[in-house]
Amino acid sequence: MSSPNTFLRHIPVTGIYQTLYKFQDAYGAYMGDKGTHPWSQGFPRIDTLPGGPPMPDTVSIPAKDLMYPKAHGLPDLREAIANYYQTFYGSDITADNVMVFSGGRPALIATLLFLNEEITVRIASTEYTHYYDMLERLGRKYKLVQSAPINGFSPTPADYAGISIDGPSMMMLSNPCNPTGHTLHGDDLADLVQMATEQDRLGLLIDEAYEMFHSEPVSALQYIRNIDETDIFVMGAATKGLQAPGIRVGWLVASKKHIETLGNYSSFGLGGVSHPAQRMAVELFKPGRIELVRQSIPAYYDSQRQKYADAFEKLGLEVHTGNGSFYHWCRLPNGLSAAEFNQRLFRVGAAIVEGPDCDMGRPEDGSNLIDFFRFSFGPQTPDSFNSDIEIMRRALHG
Repeated sequence: MSSPNTFLRHIPVTGIYQTLYKFQDAYGAYMGDKGTHPWSQGFPRIDTLPGGPPMPDTVSIPAKDLMYPKAHGLPDLREAIANYYQTFYGSDITADNVMVFSGGRPALIATLLFLNEEITVRIASTEYTHYYDMLERLGRKYKLVQSAPINGFSPTPADYAGISIDGPSMMMLSNPCNPTGHTLHGDDLADLVQMATEQDRLGLLIDEAYEMFHSEPVSALQYIRNIDETDIFVMGAATKGLQAPGIRVGWLVASKKHIETLGNYSSFGLGGVSHPAQRMAVELFKPGRIELVRQSIPAYYDSQRQKYADAFEKLGLEVHTGNGSFYHWCRLPNGLSAAEFNQRLFRVGAAIVEGPDCDMGRPEDGSNLIDFFRFSFGPQTPDSFNSDIEIMRRALHG
């Protein structure tokens, strides 16, 4: 007779959740409860921003939406997404190039799940925390592109191309980057797309969850022509710029052939995405509304980014943030580690993401990011600013 609890291979919880569990043990409440300060959390404000449109509070659910959803997504939503990229980025994609997922991460995982085994992923050494878990748990080969103080945490297209790899490979990156906020745009983004389009055996998986948090919003689809002839995958989501993380709607734009493959997977492995959630996403893309979103999101978060940057520098922090996302990427002074800084913050109901959780190398001898941290101003309202800075000041001085 076998021992119980041995049938599933155990996997550890991702680093961010380890921080949240440590916070709960130390503070006695969940992060996000009243009186806590969710600086470790990656979500935006979900209310109306200055100059922005109100959030829809109702959606119509016709009887047919009680049926099973389609594997590729609601046709109305796929059309709305394709129209969005056509309108604002001059893209030539159609709805057949779009598949809807239950959030951005499932789209990324599905792509990596079916990636041919001989393909090696090229990824920056400082990146979105969950990428490490995705690559490791799926057993994907990957090589690191330097992203460190020496290059301003801002690897160029040439840096991605410069590492030596035998065989086919795929560049994978968040743009704007989570956690650093650095953003490839203009000629640099065009060069990245050109490399993936023209170089033999080179693909691109680009996560644009933070598309709206750069002035102006940025998408690789502006530079992609005839995506059906490429191995380029562009991920978007309603979770950040459309201010609706709770509906869990994301999408992937790729060649019709790749969308067919992922749709086949959905037919047995996913089962489609909730129709009410997709109906809400259609409302978020309504013409007139989406124009206001593209104006209000960058304006508000640019202001917040600058305000916190100025205050952090006065506190003695090194600010290494780019001009996208709603995070600050900072270095602590005087050899203070992010882990010790978090212990101080836990006592007053706050937490940050520790730099080593963003280290794609996870070196056994210790991360070079030990004194870096990610601070989220995504959900913070202007009236919390003064108290945020005061809490940070006290924690920095022990």
